[in-house]
Amino acid sequence: MKKIIFLTVILIFTILSCGNGKDNKITDGKNEKLVVAATPVPAGELIELVKEELKKDKIDLEVLIFNDYIQPNKALQDKSADANLFQHVPYMSNFGTKNGFEMEAVGKIYLPTMALYSDKVKSLEELREGAIIFIPNDPTNLTRALLLLDKKGLIKLKDNTKLDSKLSDITENMKKLKFVEFAADQIAPRYREADAAFITGSYALDSGLNPKNNGILSEEKDSPYVNVLATLKGRKNEEKIQKLLKALQSEKVKKYIEEKYKDVIIPAF
Repeated sequence: MKKIIFLTVILIFTILSCGNGKDNKITDGKNEKLVVAATPVPAGELIELVKEELKKDKIDLEVLIFNDYIQPNKALQDKSADANLFQHVPYMSNFGTKNGFEMEAVGKIYLPTMALYSDKVKSLEELREGAIIFIPNDPTNLTRALLLLDKKGLIKLKDNTKLDSKLSDITENMKKLKFVEFAADQIAPRYREADAAFITGSYALDSGLNPKNNGILSEEKDSPYVNVLATLKGRKNEEKIQKLLKALQSEKVKKYIEEKYKDVIIPAF
C-alpha cells in the first residue's frame, strides 16, 4: 500500500512538473520590448499611433519623449533606446561624427516642410526685384532655404549638392533678392515685415501657417531633410525594428499625418 501511495505521489509530482514546464514556455514567449526615443510632435504621436499594431506582432513599444535634439541620440549611444525618430540624415551623420559613434537610417517617415511664406505675393513670379527675404541663420536651415531657391532658379549656388551652403556661395541672384538673417524661431512672428520669409515646419504649425494657403515655395518629400527612423549601425535589419518601420510607413500613419498636419508636415514614404 505504501508503495502504491509513493508511486501515486511521484506521478502527481511529474504531472505538475510538466504543467510548470508548460507555464515556463508561455513566460518565455512574452512580448519583446522595443524602446524608441522621440520628440513629442509629430514623432511621439506617430509612435503612440502604432503601439497596438506592434502588439499584434508581440512587440511592446515604449516611447521615451525628449524635448531636445541631443538626448534621443544619446539614448541610442548608451543603448537605453533601440531606435529614435526625430532627425534627418545630415543631422544624424554630423552628430555621430562629433560624438564618436555611428547611426544609420532605417527608413523615411515624415518631412516637417521648410517653406517660403508671404502675405504680399501669391507666387514666386510676383516677387519684386530687390525683395527682402527673411532667412534662418543656422547652417542647416540656411542651406535648406538656399537649395530651394536654387532649385526654382531664383539664385545659383556654387555647388548645389553641398549641404552646408552659405550666402557667400550664391554666384547669381536673378532678382537681386536681399537676405536678412534671423534665428529660426524669430522669423514667424515678424514674417509680414518682409516680402517673404522662410519658416520651418514646427514654427509654421505654432503660427497657424500652411504652405498651401500662405506659402509660395515649399520642400517636397525628395528633400534630404526628411526625418527618418534611426538606429545604431548594424541594427537596422533586426526583425522588431523592421516591423516598427512597416507600421510607421502604413496607410494609417500616412492618413494621420495628412489629416492632422495639412501640408506643414508631410509623409515621406
